Amino acid sequence: MQFFHIRYRNTQGTLMRILNAASRRGLELPAVQASAAEHDHQVTLALDVNQKQTGQLYREWYSIADVIHVGSGAAHTAAWATHHPPTGVTLEDSRAAARA
Repeated sequence: MQFFHIRYRNTQGTLMRILNAASRRGLELPAVQASAAEHDHQVTLALDVNQKQTGQLYREWYSIADVIHVGSGAAHTAAWATHHPPTGVTLEDSRAAARA
């Protein structure tokens, strides 16, 4: 499972073109999260793809005029679990740091 993080300008049909790139290849979309991000928008997709499909998706997403950035990997999985404190940090330590 690979996570793709795509930042785009929210113009008419851009999100559908991004999602269409995966659905045209018959890929399942087990997780999709779209949200506003500052002045732009972002979508995070979880896809089970091989290296060739990853290259094809990158090429197609970058060919969409309103796509600004495409990234992938485990580094973007933090966006799926944002409400938990980091491992090894107790809540008391983080509260004390916030008060300082």
